[in-house]
Amino acid sequence: MPKKRSITFAISAFDDLEDIRAWHKDQQVPDVGNRLIREIISQIERLAEFPESGRIVPEFNIENLREIIFAPFRIVYRLDGNKIKIVRIWRSERLLEIPK
Repeated sequence: MPKKRSITFAISAFDDLEDIRAWHKDQQVPDVGNRLIREIISQIERLAEFPESGRIVPEFNIENLREIIFAPFRIVYRLDGNKIKIVRIWRSERLLEIPK
């Protein structure tokens, strides 16, 4: 049985979750935001056992930079040995930009 990998969040990913929560609260549907965040976290938790289940991010084509498409979101993560770092959680229509 494969070893479970640890999962951490970059500050940017944590901020993305908070933005999702705040947007839904501003729209007066906080329950929807809370449900979405629970579902996103559930998608992320499966990476502990299946870290390569996400596709390679097409904008970068780097083997260890992957994403899960959970409409309407892209959950972008980086594989680093036995660790998984969640990098961003963006709406799926957004293209990732190469940092300068």
